[in-house]
Amino acid sequence: MTDDLAAARSTVDAAAGVVDRAARLLAERSADGAKISVAKLDEHQVLAYDLAHAAAAVEAGKVMLDYAELGDVERGLAFGFIADTIVDLATKLVGRSSEWGSDGMALAGAADFVARYRSAEFLAGLGEQCAKHGTGPNHLDDDFELVGDTFRRFAEEVVRPHAEHVHRDNGDVPEDIIAGLAEIGGFGLSVPEEYGGFATGGESDYMGMVVSTEELSRGSLGIGGSLITRPEILTRAVVAGGTDAQKERWLPRIATGELMAGIMVTEPDFGSDVAGVKVAATPTEGGYLINGVKTWCTFAGRATILLVLARTNPDRSQGHRGLSVFLVEKPQADGHHFAFSQDGGGTLEGRAIDTIGYRGMHSFEVAFDNWFVPAENLVGEAGGLGRGFYLQMAGFENGRLQTAARAVGLMQAAFEAGIDYAQNRNVFGQSVFDYQLSKVKVARMAFLIQAGRQFSYAVAKLMAAGEGTLEASMVKAYVCRAAEWVTREAMQLHGGMGYAEEFPVSRYFVDARVLSIFEGADETLCLRVIARRLAENALAAEPTPQR
Repeated sequence: MTDDLAAARSTVDAAAGVVDRAARLLAERSADGAKISVAKLDEHQVLAYDLAHAAAAVEAGKVMLDYAELGDVERGLAFGFIADTIVDLATKLVGRSSEWGSDGMALAGAADFVARYRSAEFLAGLGEQCAKHGTGPNHLDDDFELVGDTFRRFAEEVVRPHAEHVHRDNGDVPEDIIAGLAEIGGFGLSVPEEYGGFATGGESDYMGMVVSTEELSRGSLGIGGSLITRPEILTRAVVAGGTDAQKERWLPRIATGELMAGIMVTEPDFGSDVAGVKVAATPTEGGYLINGVKTWCTFAGRATILLVLARTNPDRSQGHRGLSVFLVEKPQADGHHFAFSQDGGGTLEGRAIDTIGYRGMHSFEVAFDNWFVPAENLVGEAGGLGRGFYLQMAGFENGRLQTAARAVGLMQAAFEAGIDYAQNRNVFGQSVFDYQLSKVKVARMAFLIQAGRQFSYAVAKLMAAGEGTLEASMVKAYVCRAAEWVTREAMQLHGGMGYAEEFPVSRYFVDARVLSIFEGADETLCLRVIARRLAENALAAEPTPQR
């Protein structure tokens, strides 16, 4: 396979060329002067959506080229992934070549490579290797291996024993998980060292978050990996826009787990369309009165501090420029409902929304009625007015990377469960794993997981350098959709028992479904972020004459 590294690079280059041509065409069709018109872009949503996922897959392919140079097992996984990516891209071109500006011949040079590394024989052999050696070496340095080991042990010993009970009974996150995670520093990963956390402002901050999130999610998505997402989002918003006094007041208590965070952005009529937020914060003596309803507020009951995006400028035409972010304190509440009142008459009431999976943290719909918030709780105070959209995005961009890591951890758990069951279950005289189809499924599961993992590592390094905003959206979109396939096939390897709650693989399957919805719904992320940025970059690189 060493001789095929050059062929692999040529194959990825050909795929990148197809993506670039489509981006240029999309830019030409969506341009309004020197800018991309969202209205015109929406006239080509099918192309934009497929292009976004194709571009994300190609970026992952580039990362896997580097991984391929690290050993034989790595090459097998990388080549399998790249061949799979080419087939998926070629399928997108069928019947739509005029929209893409490319036909099947654009990838003709990759035919021999794809035939070799997508053959059933090759993939079955790769599946056999993966059954013995897992999803491949991660190639982390010693420090991050230690981080991974620490959080893996915690997930195995503390998180996983509670996972099935919480899922089946829709229970609360056990307090011993919260206390234990605080003890090993899980809530302080993004809090700067001067405020009692572990963040140093370098690459280690992002990598540590990715590695720890994956391991916690391997134990449970709902009561493990997601526990550190909300503190991450809130912390980054405060670090980006808070005053020194606010940082000193809030960050040390977040790092120790004294304060548990919830995030309130989405509203019943405004999901990914954040600029339309209606919840209002009206000035009053000493602060603001918040009124309105937020929804899909994960962990809002147990949380004791909420990051709330609210409209401080009543002029709705101002869109996102009229939004600000508040830190709202509230009492801790257990269960599926809470109601609190203030001396001045304000009330805060929430009810949990029942979901098919991702149970434990509970997602709430929360109603504010003249709930008073002191002026010093406006992030940035007077200087933070109108900056709420940008401050919450400072956290959400990193939240997308973290969601990709959650998806990888969930896929890893599903892979391990699928392998174990397939090797120990006999059907028609031999184990489920011994069938060729099972081996091929296992191979694809393994290279999708490792590609997601390596892509996440690469994006973490970009974000540490102040880059990677587009790539964070790409890795989130690609890996979360891959998680649905991986968990489905792990479930399928269990046969009928995969549909039974007796085995955790059924939980992995329903948990995976939420990944493409939260932290930016897949369609919105692809159309409004990835495809738009690709078109803008293409327009900037090669201005198109106006027609």
